Amino acid sequence: MPKLNSISDFNTMRRRLRSRRTGISTLITICGGTGCQASRSQDVIDAVKKELKKQKLGRKVSVRVTGCHGFCEQGPIMVLEPGNIFYCHLKPEDASDIVTKTLLKGEVIDRLLYTDPVTEQKIKTEAEIWFYRKQDRQLLAQNRQVDPCSIEDYIDIEGYTALAKTLAELSPEAVIEKIKDSGLRGRGGGGFPTFRKWTECRSAPGDEKYVICNADEGDPGAYMDRSVLEGNPHLVLEGMMIGAFAVGAQQGYVYVRNEYPLAVKHVKIAVQQAKELGFLGDNILGSDFSFDVEIARGGGAFVCGESTALMASLEGKVGEPLQGCSYSTIWPQTQTNHAQ
Repeated sequence: MPKLNSISDFNTMRRRLRSRRTGISTLITICGGTGCQASRSQDVIDAVKKELKKQKLGRKVSVRVTGCHGFCEQGPIMVLEPGNIFYCHLKPEDASDIVTKTLLKGEVIDRLLYTDPVTEQKIKTEAEIWFYRKQDRQLLAQNRQVDPCSIEDYIDIEGYTALAKTLAELSPEAVIEKIKDSGLRGRGGGGFPTFRKWTECRSAPGDEKYVICNADEGDPGAYMDRSVLEGNPHLVLEGMMIGAFAVGAQQGYVYVRNEYPLAVKHVKIAVQQAKELGFLGDNILGSDFSFDVEIARGGGAFVCGESTALMASLEGKVGEPLQGCSYSTIWPQTQTNHAQ
């Protein structure tokens, strides 16, 4: 894909992607997150693709491999559209019946449906499952709509339009004011207001500012940061870009645990795709704004999830937390400031 040199180029690409995808009437979404991978989802994906090729349906049916759907205990999970049909506990040998019976004949395969643990009734659609109906998803809401390795999928669901609007219409101060009005807070236990971090970073002395994405959750089995980076890494990058514009940063870091190989892989792919299209680098979308992102992998130190320890680690120092004061207060001689 050619590099986008302006917002006009970006809008043209969005229209082209939308028109190109209108010819696909059937979509199979299969979870490829870590939880489902542990249940052999990749074998299911390979079997489904092989069966579609055998039945010569490759151009009529689209297979989208996504991040976590959230219902890991039911994995591997599949949702078929149209119809919102939800199949779970899949095996590679189920691929033939799924294609032959459901896709070609419109039959619902009873043995693959979710069973309600209370009523013991079979449930046909994802929307009817109690587990999903009771959720109000925000950050993970788009996971099923995108292949995390496809920047085109992200753009197709209005991805990077917030960045384009920011560059075209807003000042850094206006961005921070919108963040304040939104009530956005950090996802940690303290729930620290985001606008305060951004305001302090922008107003702090020094020319160098940095944006750091803290994805170093050290809790065993944690799936919060991991699910976002595995399933929708461009969402994280776009947020970092808008934050960088607001605080005046030209460099960002995603600090992610090395124990999250799929998250590391997907965010690396996303950064490379964003650079190739011109969302990262110099004069983004023809503006005066320049920003780049590097991936930093944590070495398994639980303490580096704490912000000051994380920043020290990024600078090559021992990852130890600093108590009672901000990082920029401890090392004012660096003349650098950080926004998370």
